Amino acid sequence: MDTNLETQISGEDIAAYARDGAVVLRQVFESDWIELLRAGVERNMAEPGRFAHRYTSPGKPGMFFGDYCNWQRIGEYRRFVTDSPAAGIAARIMGSRKVNIFHEHVLVKEAGTNEPTPWHHDQPYWTVDGTQVCSLWIPLDPVARETCVEFVAGSHRWGKWFRPKRFADQADHDTREGEPVPDVEARRDDYSILGWDLEPGDCIAFHALTLHGAPGNTSSTRRRRAFAARWTGDDARFARRDGYMSPPFEEVTLAPGAPMDGPIFPVVWPRPAAPE
Repeated sequence: MDTNLETQISGEDIAAYARDGAVVLRQVFESDWIELLRAGVERNMAEPGRFAHRYTSPGKPGMFFGDYCNWQRIGEYRRFVTDSPAAGIAARIMGSRKVNIFHEHVLVKEAGTNEPTPWHHDQPYWTVDGTQVCSLWIPLDPVARETCVEFVAGSHRWGKWFRPKRFADQADHDTREGEPVPDVEARRDDYSILGWDLEPGDCIAFHALTLHGAPGNTSSTRRRRAFAARWTGDDARFARRDGYMSPPFEEVTLAPGAPMDGPIFPVVWPRPAAPE
C-alpha cells in the first residue's frame, strides 16, 4: 500500500467508513486533479452522453444535470480514473487488494436549483453484488453544509434493500426487488444524518448501501459540481436485477456471479506495470 495513502487515510477514517457507511476525507486530491475534472465536466455538459438528463423542468430556475458512463470517451475523466489517487483511496477505505472502475457519475446543480436528490441507496440500481462497492463523491466547488449530500449513518448495515427512486419525480422505478425507501426527510430526528462543509480537494467515501440524498442548491451565486467515481473490490460480482438497472450495461457479456473484470470494468489498482 502507498505510504502516502496510509498517511492521508487513517485507521480512524477506515473505522468511520465501516461504522457509518460514509466518511469525509480532507484534501486528498491536489488542485491539478480538481482542475482536470472541472474541464471534463464542462466538456461533458457541452457534449452530453447517451445517459445525460436535465432534471429541472423548462421554465424552472437553475438546472440539475446528470450524466454517467463517459470516462472512456472523455479524456479528462479517463486520466483521473487511471492516474489519480482515487482508486488507491478506494482500495484502502474498502480494505481491498484490487480495485476496478465501475463507472463515474456527474451531478451538477447550478445556482438557484431547487430540485433535491431523493433519498436512496445505490446498489439496487447497479449490476453488482458484494460488500466492497463504494463511491468517492468529489466536490469541484466549495459546498456548504446546507447544500451537501447527506447520509444516514449506519444504514448500510441495516440488511435492507430499497427500491430505486427516479430523480426526476422521486417515484419508485419499475422493479419487484426491495421495499420502499423510508421517508427520511419527514423524520429526520429519527436518524443520525451526516453532512459536511466541503472544499475542492476533499471527498466523501460512501458504501453503495448507505442511504443518501441532497437538497437543492439555493445559493444565488455558487455552482455545485460533483464527480462521483464508483469502484468495486475483491468480493464484487456482476449481477442482473429483476427490473430497473442504472447504468444498464447491456453491452457487458459477463455472466451473473462473475468477477467484475474486463474491458468495461478494468482493474485500475494496483496500477498495471509500465511496459519495459
